[in-house]
Amino acid sequence: MGPWLTDLANVTRELRDHKLKDTEFQAKMEDLYRRVDLRELIKSVRLDQLAASTTLPDNGAASIGIDFTKIEGAPVNPAFGKQIFGVKKGRSIVPHGHSNMVTGFIVLSGEFHGRHYDRIETLKDHYIIKPTIDRTFKPGELSTISDHKDNVHWFKATSDTGFIFNVHVVGYESTIETPSGRLYLDPEGEKLDGGLAKAKKMNSAQCHKKYG
Repeated sequence: MGPWLTDLANVTRELRDHKLKDTEFQAKMEDLYRRVDLRELIKSVRLDQLAASTTLPDNGAASIGIDFTKIEGAPVNPAFGKQIFGVKKGRSIVPHGHSNMVTGFIVLSGEFHGRHYDRIETLKDHYIIKPTIDRTFKPGELSTISDHKDNVHWFKATSDTGFIFNVHVVGYESTIETPSGRLYLDPEGEKLDGGLAKAKKMNSAQCHKKYG
């Protein structure tokens, strides 16, 4: 896992140094995720221990911090954030987008119904979005987002429990002024021409009440 994490840290620095566009970084991250030894990743994050010690919430997802400092060869300053999301059956990592953030998910265990959208336009009280991905995600399967591709996501557990490994890079582009926190929305809004939808802006409580 050490060399794999080092490779991930290296492409992260290329993104931060503007040697890669965010969509190019997505492609490189997806390639790395496809090449990871899933069993070793699960072992490295101590998933069994984390699952046993974590009480999954009745609404939304648990966010669990992970530590790579004891992995031989792991980078000291990887330049990316990392966490694991855990959910019960029927619970969700609720629909949301990001600004000035690139992130990648890989399923560690369980199954999810995963959906992605492109955020086409931002208006006063809603977004215009277009569906891009709508399918089942099983262990080892992955997806990524950036400001310019698949930048809204929503994962709902369809198995008894589900755990997803996440890496995120925040603030990679100085020209993007919108804060990088979650942009909650309702993807099941009014249907528009061309496969588009009108997604009302929501706050965290509203989004978790409907979709958590």
